[in-house]
Parts: sequence; structure tokens; C-alpha cells
Amino acid sequence: MKQKSLATDLAYVAVFTALVIVLAFVSIPIGTAGVPIVMQNAALILAGLVLGGRRGLYVGLLFLVLGLALPVLAGGGTTLRALAGPTAGYIIGYVLSPAIAGLIAYRAPRKKAGIAITFIIAAFVGLAVQYICGSFGLMVRSGLELAPAFAAQVPFLLPDSAKIVVAIIIALGVHAAFPDLISRKRKTA
Repeated sequence: MKQKSLATDLAYVAVFTALVIVLAFVSIPIGTAGVPIVMQNAALILAGLVLGGRRGLYVGLLFLVLGLALPVLAGGGTTLRALAGPTAGYIIGYVLSPAIAGLIAYRAPRKKAGIAITFIIAAFVGLAVQYICGSFGLMVRSGLELAPAFAAQVPFLLPDSAKIVVAIIIALGVHAAFPDLISRKRKTA
């Protein structure tokens, strides 16, 4: 049974990593720091909400590792190039956010209202992790002070919030259709 679980985990991680990479083709460049609005950040949080913290972390790590040599980012960039630029912090946030969102989401109570509230909290905490990491990356790579680095997130608040709401709705739908995703992990975690 353990082998089947490993194969299932690998399949889930591969599918969500592929989804994140495909969504690189959806981006809108804005702001002076050169950081675009992308769908990838919401897909990574969705991975955490659907798969949980451990598998969400694996999605973020696989995305990072594949991106060292392959153009997995918006505009055809690699994560290696991004780590050397102003978006370095966001790449770190991409690894951490699905893990943190997933850890919170998989602590949801079994009642529907409790699951929805927990997923909302989990998703927005995941987004906050991306913003915090991104802000520190801007401070280190662009020489911005703390306040301007955090202010650079403002243009993203509304579009990212809308994307996160969609991710929450999708995750709730997936868990309603496949309730075993959470309950199975609770038994083995």
C-alpha cells in the first residue's frame, strides 16, 4: 500500500507542477520593479490547499529545481535568473507558500463552514508569505527600503485576492468531490 501512496503522491506533485509551469504563459507586467501579475502564485497556493503541506512543498521545490534550467517563469525566465534579480524573494515564497497554506488547510475541521474558513485563512496566509518573501527580495536585490518594498505589493493586492478566491473555490470543490484527500492524510500524518 505504501508503494501506491508514493506513486499517487508523485502523480499529484507532477500534475500540479505542470499546472504551475503552464500558467507561466498568463502574465501581465506592471510596476517599476519588473514584477508581473502571474497565475503561478495562485496555482502554488492551490497546490497547498488541495495536496497539503508536504506535497505542496514538493510542488514548490520541483518547480524551483526544474526552473534552474528550464524556462518555467513568466516571460520564459528560469528560476536561476529570477534568483539573481528583483523577483528572488517571490521564488522563495513560491516554495514556502504551498507548504504553509497546505499545513493550515489540512488542519480544517470536518464541518463545511469550518473547512471554508480554514481554507480562506490558509490561502491568504500563503499569499502573505509570498508578499513578505517578495518584499525582502526587493530589499536585497533592488536596494529598496522596507516601506517601499512592501508598498510595491499594493498593485497586486486586488488581482491576487481575486485569484486566491478562485483557488479557494476550486480547492473546496476538489475536497468536496474527493473528501479522502484530507481524511486519508489525517490518518497517516
